[in-house]
Amino acid sequence: MRKYKNGGQLETVVCNCCGKKIIVSEGVAREGVISINHSWDFFSEKDGEIHHFDLCENCYDAITMEFKVPVEIEDQLEYL
Repeated sequence: MRKYKNGGQLETVVCNCCGKKIIVSEGVAREGVISINHSWDFFSEKDGEIHHFDLCENCYDAITMEFKVPVEIEDQLEYL
């Protein structure tokens, strides 16, 4: 869950799974967090809905460890 200040600067990030408050400084999350923004399509029971949520790194790891097919991981060659 994200909250923004007037002007669009990131103010708060909270993990939707465990409720952990992610450290945000100067509008930037300072901890590992994944943001999901998904528009469901015609073939879904959620057609027309857009879901937004955030997961801290620990919750992401716990959830993906349960996957039957592992997450595909590749090394990032350049950091921006």
